[in-house]
Amino acid sequence: MSVVPRVSAYLDKAHVHYELLKHARSFNSLSSAIASNIPLTQVVKAVILEDHESRKLMAILPASHKINLSTLSDELNRQLHLMKEEDVFELFKDCEHGAVPPVAQAYHMDRVYDECLLKQPELYLEAGDHAYLMQLKKDGFIQLMDDAKCLHFSNQVFD
Repeated sequence: MSVVPRVSAYLDKAHVHYELLKHARSFNSLSSAIASNIPLTQVVKAVILEDHESRKLMAILPASHKINLSTLSDELNRQLHLMKEEDVFELFKDCEHGAVPPVAQAYHMDRVYDECLLKQPELYLEAGDHAYLMQLKKDGFIQLMDDAKCLHFSNQVFD
C-alpha cells in the first residue's frame, strides 16, 4: 500500500517532502523501528486521545516514549484519555490497524507534539500500513507541525 492516499495528498498539497522506506512487515511503531534499524527516538507514533466532550486529539511522540496523560491534560486544561481501539480503527479506516500516520491534518484532527522530536535530524512516520515509513528531514517535520502545540508530555522508556 505504501502511503495512504489521503496522507500523500495532504503532504503533496502542503509541499512537505518525504521519502519512503520499505521494511519487513511490523505490528507497531516500535517493531517498525527495529525492522528498519532506525533509532526508536526517530520513529514517530500517533496516540489518539479524546476528552469528556469527545473532542479528539492526536498526540505525536517518539516510539521510544510513553505519553504522560496527566501532564498533557494539565498543559491543555482538558481531561484526556485514550480513545477506544475500535473507535480509532473507525477513524482511520484507510489505514491498517495500528499504523496510524501522525498527520492529523489529513484527518481534520487537532494535534500536539512532544518537543523532544525536535532534537532529531530526521524523523520516520508511519505511512498507514505495516511495511513503509515516511522519512522527513527535521525541516519537513517542523513544516508539517506548523501550527501545532509543542509541549513536553512524554517520558523515554526505550533506548
